[in-house]
Amino acid sequence: MSANGLEVFDKTLQTTNIWLDEIMARVGPDRKVAWKVLSVVLHKLRDRLPVPLAAHLGQELPMLVRGVYFDQFQPEKQPTRVRDFDEFVDEVQSWLSDTRPVDPVEACRAVFCVLSRHVPEGQISKVRDSLPHSIRDAWLAAEEGPGPDAIARAARHAGPPAPRLTA
Repeated sequence: MSANGLEVFDKTLQTTNIWLDEIMARVGPDRKVAWKVLSVVLHKLRDRLPVPLAAHLGQELPMLVRGVYFDQFQPEKQPTRVRDFDEFVDEVQSWLSDTRPVDPVEACRAVFCVLSRHVPEGQISKVRDSLPHSIRDAWLAAEEGPGPDAIARAARHAGPPAPRLTA
Protein backbone atom coordinates (compact mmCIF):
# COMPACT_ATOMS: atom_id res chain seq x y z
CA MET A 1 0.00 0.00 0.00
CA SER A 2 1.24 3.46 -0.84
CA ALA A 3 1.94 5.87 2.02
CA ASN A 4 0.83 8.88 -0.04
CA GLY A 5 -1.95 7.31 -2.07
CA LEU A 6 0.07 7.02 -5.27
CA GLU A 7 3.18 4.93 -5.72
CA VAL A 8 4.67 7.51 -8.11
CA PHE A 9 4.67 10.06 -5.25
CA ASP A 10 6.26 7.57 -2.87
CA LYS A 11 8.98 6.79 -5.41
CA THR A 12 9.85 10.44 -6.12
CA LEU A 13 9.88 11.29 -2.40
CA GLN A 14 12.11 8.32 -1.66
CA THR A 15 14.53 9.16 -4.47
CA THR A 16 14.58 12.86 -3.63
CA ASN A 17 15.35 12.05 0.01
CA ILE A 18 18.23 9.83 -1.07
CA TRP A 19 19.63 12.72 -3.13
CA LEU A 20 19.16 15.16 -0.23
CA ASP A 21 20.88 12.75 2.18
CA GLU A 22 23.89 12.59 -0.15
CA ILE A 23 24.01 16.38 -0.36
CA MET A 24 23.66 16.74 3.42
CA ALA A 25 26.65 14.43 3.86
CA ARG A 26 28.73 17.13 2.16
CA VAL A 27 27.11 20.45 3.17
CA GLY A 28 25.74 19.67 6.61
CA PRO A 29 22.71 18.07 8.26
CA ASP A 30 19.94 20.45 7.24
CA ARG A 31 17.38 19.13 4.74
CA LYS A 32 16.12 22.63 3.87
CA VAL A 33 19.64 23.79 3.06
CA ALA A 34 20.25 20.62 1.03
CA TRP A 35 17.06 21.29 -0.96
CA LYS A 36 18.18 24.89 -1.55
CA VAL A 37 21.65 23.71 -2.66
CA LEU A 38 20.14 21.16 -5.04
CA SER A 39 17.69 23.73 -6.46
CA VAL A 40 20.25 26.49 -6.93
CA VAL A 41 22.98 24.38 -8.50
CA LEU A 42 20.48 22.68 -10.81
CA HIS A 43 19.10 26.07 -11.90
CA LYS A 44 22.57 27.46 -12.59
CA LEU A 45 23.52 24.29 -14.47
CA ARG A 46 20.25 24.29 -16.45
CA ASP A 47 20.70 27.93 -17.38
CA ARG A 48 24.22 27.25 -18.68
CA LEU A 49 23.14 24.38 -20.97
CA PRO A 50 21.75 24.62 -24.49
CA VAL A 51 17.94 24.24 -24.32
CA PRO A 52 17.70 20.74 -25.87
CA LEU A 53 20.35 19.38 -23.51
CA ALA A 54 18.74 21.09 -20.51
CA ALA A 55 15.44 19.44 -21.43
CA HIS A 56 17.05 16.02 -21.80
CA LEU A 57 18.75 16.33 -18.41
CA GLY A 58 15.45 17.36 -16.83
CA GLN A 59 13.82 14.18 -18.08
CA GLU A 60 16.37 12.10 -16.15
CA LEU A 61 15.56 13.71 -12.80
CA PRO A 62 13.10 12.35 -10.23
CA MET A 63 9.67 13.91 -10.72
CA LEU A 64 9.88 16.15 -7.63
CA VAL A 65 13.39 17.35 -8.50
CA ARG A 66 12.30 17.82 -12.13
CA GLY A 67 9.63 20.23 -10.90
CA VAL A 68 12.14 22.49 -9.15
CA TYR A 69 14.57 22.13 -12.07
CA PHE A 70 12.04 23.52 -14.54
CA ASP A 71 10.70 26.18 -12.14
CA GLN A 72 11.21 29.64 -13.68
CA PHE A 73 12.72 28.08 -16.81
CA GLN A 74 13.21 30.69 -19.55
CA PRO A 75 14.55 28.88 -22.61
CA GLU A 76 14.89 32.08 -24.63
CA LYS A 77 17.63 33.23 -22.21
CA GLN A 78 19.77 30.11 -22.54
CA PRO A 79 22.54 29.36 -22.40
CA THR A 80 23.87 32.03 -20.08
CA ARG A 81 27.33 33.40 -20.66
CA VAL A 82 28.94 31.90 -17.56
CA ARG A 83 32.41 31.25 -18.93
CA ASP A 84 34.18 29.52 -16.08
CA PHE A 85 33.87 27.82 -12.72
CA ASP A 86 34.58 31.08 -10.84
CA GLU A 87 31.51 32.73 -12.37
CA PHE A 88 29.42 29.60 -11.84
CA VAL A 89 30.41 29.46 -8.15
CA ASP A 90 29.78 33.20 -7.74
CA GLU A 91 26.23 32.77 -9.05
CA VAL A 92 25.63 29.79 -6.78
CA GLN A 93 26.97 31.71 -3.79
CA SER A 94 24.75 34.68 -4.59
CA TRP A 95 21.64 32.51 -4.77
CA LEU A 96 22.56 30.71 -1.53
CA SER A 97 22.94 34.01 0.37
CA ASP A 98 19.51 33.69 1.99
CA THR A 99 20.44 30.52 3.87
CA ARG A 100 23.07 29.63 6.43
CA PRO A 101 26.62 29.94 5.06
CA VAL A 102 27.42 27.11 2.68
CA ASP A 103 30.69 26.64 0.83
CA PRO A 104 29.54 27.21 -2.77
CA VAL A 105 32.31 25.01 -4.20
CA GLU A 106 31.21 22.16 -1.95
CA ALA A 107 27.58 22.82 -2.91
CA CYS A 108 28.48 22.46 -6.59
CA ARG A 109 30.57 19.38 -5.92
CA ALA A 110 27.75 17.76 -3.93
CA VAL A 111 25.21 18.24 -6.72
CA PHE A 112 27.66 17.20 -9.43
CA CYS A 113 28.31 13.97 -7.52
CA VAL A 114 24.61 13.26 -6.99
CA LEU A 115 23.93 13.77 -10.68
CA SER A 116 26.88 11.58 -11.65
CA ARG A 117 25.67 8.78 -9.35
CA HIS A 118 22.01 8.84 -10.32
CA VAL A 119 21.75 10.05 -13.93
CA PRO A 120 22.89 7.76 -16.75
CA GLU A 121 26.57 8.25 -17.64
CA GLY A 122 25.81 9.00 -21.29
CA GLN A 123 23.60 11.94 -20.31
CA ILE A 124 26.12 13.23 -17.76
CA SER A 125 28.90 13.03 -20.36
CA LYS A 126 26.85 15.15 -22.78
CA VAL A 127 26.13 17.70 -20.05
CA ARG A 128 29.77 17.89 -18.90
CA ASP A 129 31.07 18.10 -22.46
CA SER A 130 28.85 21.12 -23.15
CA LEU A 131 30.28 23.10 -20.23
CA PRO A 132 33.33 25.39 -20.22
CA HIS A 133 36.55 23.52 -19.42
CA SER A 134 36.93 24.81 -15.86
CA ILE A 135 33.37 23.77 -14.90
CA ARG A 136 33.92 20.39 -16.55
CA ASP A 137 37.21 19.98 -14.68
CA ALA A 138 35.55 20.86 -11.37
CA TRP A 139 32.81 18.29 -12.05
CA LEU A 140 35.37 15.60 -12.88
CA ALA A 141 37.33 16.50 -9.73
CA ALA A 142 34.15 16.13 -7.68
CA GLU A 143 33.62 12.66 -9.14
CA GLU A 144 37.16 11.69 -8.15
CA GLY A 145 36.24 12.30 -4.54
CA PRO A 146 37.58 14.65 -1.92
CA GLY A 147 41.23 13.73 -2.36
CA PRO A 148 43.82 16.51 -2.07
CA ASP A 149 44.31 16.79 -5.85
CA ALA A 150 40.58 17.08 -6.53
CA ILE A 151 40.08 19.63 -3.77
CA ALA A 152 43.06 21.69 -4.92
CA ARG A 153 41.75 21.73 -8.49
CA ALA A 154 38.30 22.92 -7.42
CA ALA A 155 39.70 25.45 -4.94
CA ARG A 156 42.02 26.88 -7.59
CA HIS A 157 38.90 27.95 -9.49
CA ALA A 158 36.78 29.22 -6.61
CA GLY A 159 38.93 31.13 -4.15
CA PRO A 160 38.33 30.95 -0.40
CA PRO A 161 35.25 29.09 0.83
CA ALA A 162 32.42 30.81 2.64
CA PRO A 163 32.64 30.55 6.44
CA ARG A 164 30.72 27.66 8.01
CA LEU A 165 28.70 27.96 11.17
CA THR A 166 29.20 25.30 13.78
CA ALA A 167 26.55 24.31 16.24
